[in-house]
Amino acid sequence: MNRARFALAALVAIALATPALAQTQVQISADTFTIEEGRQEAVFTGNVRVTHPTVNVSAEKVVATYGQGGTSDIKSFEATGNVKLETEDQTATGQRAVFTPGDQLLRLTGNVQVSNAAGTVNAEELVVNLATKISTFTASKGGRVTGVFTTQ
Repeated sequence: MNRARFALAALVAIALATPALAQTQVQISADTFTIEEGRQEAVFTGNVRVTHPTVNVSAEKVVATYGQGGTSDIKSFEATGNVKLETEDQTATGQRAVFTPGDQLLRLTGNVQVSNAAGTVNAEELVVNLATKISTFTASKGGRVTGVFTTQ
C-alpha cells in the first residue's frame, strides 16, 4: 500500500504542477477562473475539475500561487472543499490538499480516506514526502488511524 499511496501522491503532484510542464496536456474546468496578479495567484472556483492523463482532481476551489517567474515558478497548489484525487486504481478524499514543489510535500487533510483494491486507510492527515518517498498518516487528537486491508 505504501507504493500505491506514493504513486497517488506523485501523480497528484504532477497534475497540480502541470502549468510548469508545458509538454503535458491538462484540462481544467471551473465555474470561475480569476488571475489575482497582485497576490500572484490563479484561482479556480466552483465545481473545479482537473483532468490529467494519470490523475483527476475535483474540488470546490483550486489556487495556484506563483513567484516572479510566473507559471514556471510555482510556489504552491491548494485544493479545498470536498477534494477527490483519482487514479486508475486508487482514490483519495479529504477537505484540503496542498502541494509545495519547493519541499516536495503533498499534504491531504480533513477526514482523509485512501482506497484501492488492497484496502482503505482513514486518518485526519496524510503527508507524502515525494523526495524521500515516505507517506505518513496521522490521526486527530485523541483519535486513531484506521485501516481495512484485503490479503492477497
